[in-house]
Amino acid sequence: MSGYQSASGALEHAIDAFASGDPVCVHDAADREGETDLIYPADAVTTDAVSRLRNDAGGLVCVALDYEVAEAFDLPFYTDAVDHPATNAHDLGYDERSSFSLTVNHRDTYTGITDADRSLTIRELAAAAREPGTISFGDRFRVPGHVHLLKGAPDGLSQREGHTELGLALADAAGADPAVVVCEMLDDATGGALTPGDARAYAARHDFVYLEGREIVDGLR
Repeated sequence: MSGYQSASGALEHAIDAFASGDPVCVHDAADREGETDLIYPADAVTTDAVSRLRNDAGGLVCVALDYEVAEAFDLPFYTDAVDHPATNAHDLGYDERSSFSLTVNHRDTYTGITDADRSLTIRELAAAAREPGTISFGDRFRVPGHVHLLKGAPDGLSQREGHTELGLALADAAGADPAVVVCEMLDDATGGALTPGDARAYAARHDFVYLEGREIVDGLR
């Protein structure tokens, strides 16, 4: 998979990786969050994958759901669901609104935070996303929980170019479930976001695809 690190064909390699259940590293843009996320198809997130997300990425482990799937489950944007002054309009600096929705655990988990519990919740979210019109979300999941849900923009990349939409666009192109896991890659030395150069080097060491968000936007929007 060493060819995954070349600029040419990175998008095609990323789609192939997703179709195979492998993660990819995606840097959104220098003038946006300026972060690289480690992104998995949700149905491929094993206990070992959660461990990698915790230890190698280090940010918040979130599941992004396609807008129509989230709507089918009546999942709101968090700021629309909570009546509190802290949710009043504010400038994020990089986007018009946050993608955050609810936090959930699968009902078969215990505390919900262990690698096994989170991987179960994540894989069950992928399974639910395959059949949103045929299940009761509340029967399978409980709120609050330890997996943060993100709700994709209604018009996808045409409306918003965040990691939520970038990951969901890859999943769609790969024929994967409309549910992906995103987690920011952080630098242990600085405490800040991992630089694109260091994220690219990480991807090369592990034979993962690294690509820029613009490659996804230009190729899939």
